[in-house]
Amino acid sequence: MVQYVVLSEGCAPPARLPPIRGRGTGIRRAAVCASARGPRPVTYGRRAPPSAENRRTVERAGTAVASEIENWLAGASIDPEVTALRPDYRALVVVAEGLRPGPSDADSERLLAAAEAGAVDPETHPHVLAWREAFRAFGAKPKRTRPSVDALLRRAPDGLPRVDRLTDLYNAISVAHVLPLGGEDLAHYTGPARLTRADGSEPFTTSVGGDQATEQPRPGEVVWRDDAGVTCRRWNWRQCVRTRLSQDTTRAVFILDALGPLDDAALDAAGEALTEALLTASPGASAARRLLR
Repeated sequence: MVQYVVLSEGCAPPARLPPIRGRGTGIRRAAVCASARGPRPVTYGRRAPPSAENRRTVERAGTAVASEIENWLAGASIDPEVTALRPDYRALVVVAEGLRPGPSDADSERLLAAAEAGAVDPETHPHVLAWREAFRAFGAKPKRTRPSVDALLRRAPDGLPRVDRLTDLYNAISVAHVLPLGGEDLAHYTGPARLTRADGSEPFTTSVGGDQATEQPRPGEVVWRDDAGVTCRRWNWRQCVRTRLSQDTTRAVFILDALGPLDDAALDAAGEALTEALLTASPGASAARRLLR
């Protein structure tokens, strides 16, 4: 069942996107469609906007894209060995289509500034402390290779990095909601995302001195991977070069990581905030999400 949140061009997005649930799949979908005919009220429902022209456009393009994204999301998984390590772990996987990449702008600056102003102390926040324990559980040293949200929070007092509008958006949500969050270019994925414990042979493309190099994770390390190799080492520490966001990224996957101190409601709120920020920055874009546990 394809469900839409429809927003006409010229309309402000709702303050909070309502969750729309796909029965039996764990998928929540929100689609935004721009109309050249001028502003219309925001509507929610299973179908495209009321005009026949818009309906045909969305049904042809939207259904095909939704099916492809749904199939990709359905293949995403968490290996039982990871679940055994941290039974409280959950991942909210968000796929966005029709994004508009570009340099940092006023919208991303506003979100980053707000995140900096409200940043918590990583030395005392229970979710950050839980992530340090999770890293220790598979042999990592969290003071040397920090969970991504830990590293960002430590930088917040002196200013978060300004990278590009998409990276800025997800970094701001990560800091504001105190959870690890990464974004990657889905066009460079081979197969679905899988969270596993490495055997040590998987390739990981990185950059050393400005040159691309290939490394391997340590056996037992928790990694995100696809069919071509590791996409992120040490759960959420470092992403690979192959799938990183770029100025050409229009379809991306974002993974929001949660442990026990961050409950499902807080994880869902972070996902809604990310979706709203992405769709506001890219009118005409669509997004789908699935909760893995």
